[in-house]
Amino acid sequence: MIEAFRAEILAVPDDPRSGAPIVHHADGLLVVENGIVVAVGDHADLAGRFAEAGVTHFPGKTIVPGFVDAHVHYPQTERIAAHGAQLLDWLDRHIFPAETAFADRDHADAIAGFFLDELLRNGTTSALVYATVHPESVDALFEAALTRDMRIVSGKVLMDQGAPDGLRDTVETGRADSEALIAKWRGRGRLRYAVTPRFALTSTDAQLVSAGEMVAAHPDVLMHTHLAENLGEVAAVAARFTTAKDYLDAYDRFGLVGDRSVFAHCIQMDDDAFARMVAKGAHAAFCPTSNLFLGSGLFDLEKACAHGVGVGIGTDIGAGTSFSLLHTLGEAYKVCQMRGVSLDPFRALHLATVGGARALGIADRVGALKVGQEADFAVLDPCATPLLARRTAGADLHDRLFALQILGDDRAVAFTYLAGKLAHQRDRI
Repeated sequence: MIEAFRAEILAVPDDPRSGAPIVHHADGLLVVENGIVVAVGDHADLAGRFAEAGVTHFPGKTIVPGFVDAHVHYPQTERIAAHGAQLLDWLDRHIFPAETAFADRDHADAIAGFFLDELLRNGTTSALVYATVHPESVDALFEAALTRDMRIVSGKVLMDQGAPDGLRDTVETGRADSEALIAKWRGRGRLRYAVTPRFALTSTDAQLVSAGEMVAAHPDVLMHTHLAENLGEVAAVAARFTTAKDYLDAYDRFGLVGDRSVFAHCIQMDDDAFARMVAKGAHAAFCPTSNLFLGSGLFDLEKACAHGVGVGIGTDIGAGTSFSLLHTLGEAYKVCQMRGVSLDPFRALHLATVGGARALGIADRVGALKVGQEADFAVLDPCATPLLARRTAGADLHDRLFALQILGDDRAVAFTYLAGKLAHQRDRI
């Protein structure tokens, strides 16, 4: 069945700083067959060719690729906006107690469903997601994602020390549970597994060795963890791994730095560490709302990109303060301003779509609305609020997109589509 969607269409397949053009059709047509994009272009050029297709028209709105969240914790959904403390204290006070509840499958099911619906409400169609140490938490998330046909990458947290009772596994159980989950979910729907040591301090050397062995044994899995987020955390890692060159090396010696590695934060990093990330093909997830909320620091986007590090954008719920990648891009703009750099809105959209898709290893499938890709997209409304409507009236494309980046949130997402099928519709259109 062929369906067509008519609206302004915008995608940024390559970093605009390279001189590559954006894809923009002021009156565009996106044509979808069996969930796959078969044509995209000007309505005037395509309407005759696809005259038999049913057309859904979104006048005054803009179709963009579905957002890709490069780092988020679904078990922390109910602890968003938890007051006080920096990273390590915040984990002990708020997060570890909340994650203990995910041993209960009914609880995990309820939060997983809410979490995925919240992503869709904000135009996010793909995400790299932390679960908890409990294998049931992965099952709950993957089953909910399979029902919705979402592209979700996740895995059981590996954590055999530095956590309370009920949140620790062992080297043996962590390996066995992970291997069983990989076998159970491999090839199902649009899901992918990620080997997930929580961070260097919460796994023994033996468990980090085991994690590296799993990554090597399964070339279709990602490796997802945290890196150089907070000064206190960095100091604690240095105190433990006394022979490591730095935090990145603490992972690298266990085979955890490679072209399927996604490291959240990467704030406290020097030039040499970024260069070694690039040499291994690893990606970084820039999580501005979380970094500001926990007082962790300001990610140096320009330094990372100057070295050639691939960067995606993460909401990092629950230290992150919004599920909206539009809102998160607004905070990314402010972080860049504090470093003396202005984040262009087209580049921001690129980071939140193709940048994240490349980090997740799915850029061949989603992120740019190219012919042959899956038709995951969001329909943005530049008149979603009275203020947005007034700000964007008569504005050019650059200013409308920037206004959405700074003033937008879930209200600016009128519709979200997964593989060409409606997955979310805003209550008020």
